[in-house]
Amino acid sequence: MLKGIYRAASGMIPRIRQQEVTANNIANAATPGFKKDSIFLKELDSLTRERVGRTSDWETPMIDQVYTDFSQGSFEATSSNLDVAIEGAGFFVLESPDGGGQLYTRNGHFSISPDGYLTTDEGYRVLGDGGPLAVGNGVVTISESGETLVDETVVGRLQVVDFPDKTTLIKQGDSTFTVSDKAEPTPVTVPSLRQGYLERSNINVIKEMVGMIMTLRNYEAGSKAIQAQDESLNALFNNVGKVRL
Repeated sequence: MLKGIYRAASGMIPRIRQQEVTANNIANAATPGFKKDSIFLKELDSLTRERVGRTSDWETPMIDQVYTDFSQGSFEATSSNLDVAIEGAGFFVLESPDGGGQLYTRNGHFSISPDGYLTTDEGYRVLGDGGPLAVGNGVVTISESGETLVDETVVGRLQVVDFPDKTTLIKQGDSTFTVSDKAEPTPVTVPSLRQGYLERSNINVIKEMVGMIMTLRNYEAGSKAIQAQDESLNALFNNVGKVRL
């Protein structure tokens, strides 16, 4: 009976993680370029369980893996000429603030820093083919191919890259990614950019809410299973040793 309690508790643990992921998705439903996270759960067979580390002696190991859905979100027209959306594959390239490499994003909600560079909301400089894009205080025009003009003078071209294996992308923040050491970005030679638009998140809030309710129900089912087995154990212990008259 204790084994049944352990198995029920083991099934409840990943549900907590699942709720956290879903809650984060809902919280970022309005974040431009945000990509939905999902969790993959799978109970392991007996041989595989022996090779997986456990956090406790009683826990039944499960695969608890978070993966990102990179499908494109819908486009929303804005009134800003500094908003840019990528149609199809690709990521904008950002300069890491600590100089430790590059960052990648689909969030094209840009602004101009006090020193005249094109930046993200977090202050990361947006990279062009020749480095950070300096646009000054003029009127910025960005063509479909990424060519960037200030007051009709070309100042550079937005750098757009893609990754054949997107599992190498690691989320850092809401809509920014880093990559593993072995990943090499591939330049998108003919990007399709849309100035004056933002890519919305690919979150369906209703589906996420339904998923959250289902996860809660599964968690509650595990809790009730533990409670029922605990009551059975309590009845067993109370009856053991009773003297029958």
